[in-house]
Amino acid sequence: MIQLMKKQLFPEEMDVLYNKPFSKESLWEDFEIKAGKWYVEDGWLIGENRTNFAAMVISKSDYFGPIMMEFDAQTILPCTHDINVMWHGSWNEETNTRDIAYVAGLQGWWDGKVGFEKSPEYKLNVGTQLFDFEPGKIYHMAVGDIYGHIFVVVNDKLVLEVTDPNPIDNNKYGKIGFEAYCSKLKFKNLCIKRVTWKDDSKVYIPEF
Repeated sequence: MIQLMKKQLFPEEMDVLYNKPFSKESLWEDFEIKAGKWYVEDGWLIGENRTNFAAMVISKSDYFGPIMMEFDAQTILPCTHDINVMWHGSWNEETNTRDIAYVAGLQGWWDGKVGFEKSPEYKLNVGTQLFDFEPGKIYHMAVGDIYGHIFVVVNDKLVLEVTDPNPIDNNKYGKIGFEAYCSKLKFKNLCIKRVTWKDDSKVYIPEF
């Protein structure tokens, strides 16, 4: 279970929208490489990019509505930073950059933060250095949102929660993607789910 503010999520009960192992075939059939070097090796999707730029691979299909992405991720040593993922996203073909999107990540934002940002204006940004990240370690992540109620879960622990007062239209923007930002990373076991939840209003019981 994932416990959010006034919501309980049960990932094992959610409908699965995409659940396919990464392969050379799935990379070309299901995704578009927008920038950087992306390839599959031993079931891992590997991204390489030596520039300070969001080099991305994004889905050809749209995943609308409240969704959650589950996956395993790892920095490939000696690289130490920026495990980043996008959802409710889009791509600007004219500028060849990410456009409207939600983005979350581990060990990013130049100072080793767990973070979140809303592209392309980046007026909504959240970050914390409290997560104890270990380069080269495999992390199981779950990221997504419920109509702008954003969550980042790492190894079954909620590490970030954000409420966007002006949510992205999740019936209009539906791309998901992975990003390599001056780093070399790998991803595995992608599963995209339709988020379902239970309202969970709470009250305090006096403790004194």
